[in-house]
Amino acid sequence: MALNKTILVDKSEVVSLGSTYTTNNWKVIQVRTATVIDEDGTQLSKSFERHVVVPGTVSEGSTTLTVTDVSAEDAGVQAIFNAVMTTDVKEAYRLNLVGIRSESL
Repeated sequence: MALNKTILVDKSEVVSLGSTYTTNNWKVIQVRTATVIDEDGTQLSKSFERHVVVPGTVSEGSTTLTVTDVSAEDAGVQAIFNAVMTTDVKEAYRLNLVGIRSESL
């Protein structure tokens, strides 16, 4: 009678945001993590947690994007991030964040 807990990324989705009709199109990665508890190979429970990985952040009073550190993410999520978050995607996201901040002033 051995209980086993396994945590794994079971879904990663790239979601395009912004305007799809212009070059101002940024992306985020939605990550779903499953926690599975089993006993001798029989699944007893399964639960999910979700989080979103964005291209980066812009600090208040700044216009510079600090790229998200994905080193703690699953290797697959890191690979997706590095493939999807191109310079153009990061710049579009930065412009969106800076634009939102200036509009709210």
